[in-house]
Order: sequence, then C-alpha cells, then structure tokens
Amino acid sequence: MPNTHTPQFQRIVIEKVSPEIDGGKFPIKRIVSEKVVVRATVFIDGHDEVCATLLFRRQDETDWREVRMKSLGNDQWIGSFAIEEEKNYLYSICGYIQEFSSWRNDLKKRIEAKQDVTIDLQIGARLIQERAECCSKPEEVKLRKWAKKLVGQISTEEALTLVMNQELQEILDAHLNRDKRTLYGKELLVIVESKLAQFSSWYEFFPRSWGSQPGKHGTFKDCERILPEIARMGFNVVYLPPIHPIGITYRKGKNNSSEYNPKDPGSPWAIGSKEGGHKSVHPQLGSLEDFQRFVKKANGHGLSVALDIAFQCSPDHPYLKEHPDWFKWRPDGTVQYAENPPKKYQDVLPLNFETADSKNLYEELKNIVLFWVKQGVKIFRVDNPHTKPFYFWDWLIAEVKKTCPDVIFLAEAFTRPNVMFRLAKGGFSQSYTYFTWRNTKKEFEDYLTEITSTEVADYFRPNLWPNTPDILPEHLQYGGRPAFILRAVLAATLSSNFGIYGPAFELCVSDALAEKEEYLDSEKYEIKSWDWNKQGHLKDVLARLNKIRKENPCLQLTRNIRFCTVDNENLLAFYKATGDYSNIIIVVVNLDPHHTQVGWLQIPKDELGLEKNRPYLAHDLLSDDKYIWQGDKSYIELNPQRSPAHIILVKKHLRREEDFDYFL
Repeated sequence: MPNTHTPQFQRIVIEKVSPEIDGGKFPIKRIVSEKVVVRATVFIDGHDEVCATLLFRRQDETDWREVRMKSLGNDQWIGSFAIEEEKNYLYSICGYIQEFSSWRNDLKKRIEAKQDVTIDLQIGARLIQERAECCSKPEEVKLRKWAKKLVGQISTEEALTLVMNQELQEILDAHLNRDKRTLYGKELLVIVESKLAQFSSWYEFFPRSWGSQPGKHGTFKDCERILPEIARMGFNVVYLPPIHPIGITYRKGKNNSSEYNPKDPGSPWAIGSKEGGHKSVHPQLGSLEDFQRFVKKANGHGLSVALDIAFQCSPDHPYLKEHPDWFKWRPDGTVQYAENPPKKYQDVLPLNFETADSKNLYEELKNIVLFWVKQGVKIFRVDNPHTKPFYFWDWLIAEVKKTCPDVIFLAEAFTRPNVMFRLAKGGFSQSYTYFTWRNTKKEFEDYLTEITSTEVADYFRPNLWPNTPDILPEHLQYGGRPAFILRAVLAATLSSNFGIYGPAFELCVSDALAEKEEYLDSEKYEIKSWDWNKQGHLKDVLARLNKIRKENPCLQLTRNIRFCTVDNENLLAFYKATGDYSNIIIVVVNLDPHHTQVGWLQIPKDELGLEKNRPYLAHDLLSDDKYIWQGDKSYIELNPQRSPAHIILVKKHLRREEDFDYFL
C-alpha cells in the first residue's frame, strides 16, 4: 500500500505497531472467529488533534475496510477486527488530522479567554463547508446550514453550543480529510489457518505394534480396529511415525544397538530400501490402497491422520543411486551419515541442502508432501526441521499452501529458543516446546508467560507433549501414575494443542535406559505387544480430559492463560476464560506426585466478573465434585493418589435457593 501523498502532508508519525513481526517480514497467525487486536503509537507535531484508523481486508480483495481506533491516552491507539473467512488477511494503520476538533478546542480556549473569535468562526465555517462537499445530500444540507449559522448573527455561547453538536461531530468524523491522511506504508499479513491448527489432541502410535497376534507385524488393516478407542478417548489427530520402507544397511537393533538380528524391524526413520522411498509404503504395513482406506476409516471416526515427514534416507534409499549429489561424501569416498556427537546414526543419511542440484532436490521434497496430501493427509509432523535451512522451510511451506492452504505443519524441534521461534515465523503451524522439561511452578509460569503474553504468541503455537518415543522424562520415570495424570492435565489445559505417545503414556510405562531420559526397549527399534486394558491405564482419564476440552471453549485457546496466586510452591494455578467471560475454567495442579499439598488460592474475582459477596459454584470437571465458593480465597487440598488436579468450571451468580439445590 504505497503512501502516495506529498511530503508536506506527512506530519503524522505512526510507529510501534503491534503485532508486527520483525518489521513486517513475517506474518501473524489466526483462525476464523479470532480477533486481530492492533496497537500503535500515532502522534503529530504541534497542537493539532489526530485520530487513527485500522485498515484491513482479505488478501484477495482490493478495497480496504476501515474502523476507528480507540485512544488509550499518551498517543497510544488500539483497534481490532475479526477474521471472518479461512483466507489470509492484510492490515495497516492510517492517521488523520482532526482539523475540526483541533479548531473547536482552540475556539473554546479563545472564548474562555474572552477573545474576539469572529475570524475563528469564519475559519470553522469554511472547514465545515469543505467537508460538506464529500457527504451525502442530506448530510451536505445539514453541514451547510450549520456553517451559515456560524458566520451569521450568533453569540459566542450559541456558537459554542453549535460546534459541540454531537450529530455535527459524527458527520465530520465520518468524512475526515483523506487528502491529508498519513498511511503507515506497510501491509501486514495474517495467515489464517483451520481450527485444527489451534485446537487439536494428538495420539501417536506405531502401526507395526498392532498386529493380530503378539509379535506379528501390524498392518493398516489391523490398526483400523483401534481407531474407535482412540476416538472414544477424545483425540482428533492420529499421528503415525514414518510408514515407508526401512533400510537394511546398518539397521539398528533393539535399544539402538549397532548389532541387529535379521528379525529386528529397524527404525522407521531410516527411510528407503529396494521397495521404495518417501512415496512408498512399507510392504509389511500393506499397500497404498490400504493406507487410503485407513485414512478414510479414521476420518469416519472424526480423526485426522498426521504423517511424519523425515527428510533423510537410509543407505539403501533409491536416491543414493539416482541422485548421489544430494548427499555429503567424506574424503574416503563414504557417504556422511547422521551424527549428534557422541550419538551416531549410521542407518540415517542427511540430505545436502546446499547441493548444486538444490532446485531439483527441493522440488522433489515438495512433491513428497503433495503426494501424501493427495492420499488424504493434511497434517505433517516434521522431524528435526532445525537441521535444515530456514529458507528451505519458508519456500516449501509457502509452495504447499498455494494449492493446499489447510495443510498443517508441526515442527519437532527441541532446540534453542531462537531457532524454534524462527521456524514458527517461517510457516510452521504448531511447534514442540520445552514443556517436557519444565517442572517447578516458576518454570511453568515463566515459560508459558513468554510464549503467550509476548509477541511470540502471534506466531508460535505450542503443542505440549508429556512424552515422545524419544523422550521419557525423569518425572515420569519416578512419579508413578499421579505423575502421568498431572502431566496430562498440564499439557491439555496449558495449551490448546497437546499430544501423547501411546500406549506407553496411558499405560504409565516408566522403564528407562540407565541414567537417560529414553525408553528401555524402545518401540523405535522393536515391535511391541501392548495390553491396552492393563490395570491402572489412563484411557478414561484421557477421555475425560478431552471431553472437558471439547465442551469448554476457553480451553480451546492458548493466549488467554492467566496465572493465579496460591501460597504453596507445589501448587500451580491458572485460569482461562472466553472473551466475554461466559466460560471460565480454573486449573490447580499438585506438582508433587508423591505427597498431598494444601494451600489458599487467591481468586481474581474482579478479573472474572464475580461479585464480591455472592457465592458461586465451583464444579471440578475432573472428579465431578462440586463446591460452593465465596470470598477472595479458596482452600485447596490435592492428594495425588486420589486426583493431582482440579479443573474447576466456574458457575457465576448463584442467586436463588433453587440454584444451590440444582447444582448440589
């Protein structure tokens, strides 16, 4: 949006616009029905008054819509618009000189000082006449009538009453002088994605472990039988590790051993063999048609299928012979395998993104994504994206979204904060986080505040995972069943996106390699046989958690989290509410899985719109217990063996005796 006005009219300064990511280089993210709240500093030299407007439009539109921004004082302005369609939007700022208001304020001061205002009234009349030319006929008639009165036989008191007329002000506000406006000069982009990008519950499992008989390699057809139970638990995304042929050369054995038995299935992330590469299905899982059927079956249960995208190859991948220049070669003539010293992954070869043939490499990788989109997959969990160039992801995601704008990319990047944030800026819809390694109240409060209350929240959508096939954190190794429950509650309520690696999670599997945060006998390297109904499983807990999330819109957002004060460092408390506070959830979690913790929770009644002297219902949706709370503080006692958390639905304004009877 070029600023075409001549320099002498560029008196208004527009700066400190937010949200604006890196000077407008990167877009912000929203979904349909969300608001974009824009703030800016807008001011002018001298004593003239200014106003600011927020401009917005769909990216495929040509005409801008314009809404007045509200003054917050000290040259600060705020405005908002709602995302109405699943299409990208643009927004900007415009500043206007309020000539009439500026003149009117000066007039009041002159009259109060008992000065002669004859000439001033003529100036005001001229301002009104000029704006009359831009109005509708009825408005023009009114303005010219008022202008004529202003230069007629009129007292200063009558003149002041006339210029303070509300209708006059409204007409002039609606027809500000566009010839003297100042445009910000930048069109800021809003990427609008599907609701699933903002609200999702992921369930990860290895298809090969669900064979019809223990130890037998599972197929897509076998996995169809577990879809109803995953849906019953309330998940809406079922995520599969790579489903491609697995290489033989340097195949890893159990527990990542460099020695393998011919019966060892290998790691699914060692992609490619004589049976094919990234566009092929592992023969033991079934055919491509079987996978297509699996996707349709999942969709029929309300489940979207997410696939792992791992841009790496086994030494047996067809690319090695077809495109040797896509790989790095060592001085001894051997191909470079993946390393993360001291770890060695001889069964995996990284691609060379700086190859001279990068154009063909990039096109092929894009075609891999589009191939699986054609099979019905719209969600991709991207393995180790931080080990590939940022510019590659910027390009690939933009290219895919040109034809498939509803595709979602999740960045699996446990790495430095700036790297994680840069991937999110570049187009990843969701991101892994440090949640897995946060344990104390302060750690949770500081981290969630950082990613929800700063500009990070405009482009970084956290997806919280208590465990993954790669990670079994210490608190799950030693905290027992309560630790699994409390981490599930935290993941499911701190963020609107969360996921688990199952069935290891709901079966509370805690066996780890010595002194490591890794699963003993990891499913990454062997076929497991799961007893899904083993005593102590958490399937019903997860089902209740997901039901709570689905029934409470405030939990389908992340940026709305506000932490509460509670006088115990082992108790973490926060609330979430919808914009109109019609849905309020207070969550209190005992971070100690071994001992009962008690404390007093400070209720932010003013923030929540709760009347000070009126009781309200506190319904624990996790245990189904109900309490009548009143006052600014509530007593909390959480026994982790019974339930390590409260998820309290606040029912406001209990007034009548029958209210208490109904709820109790």
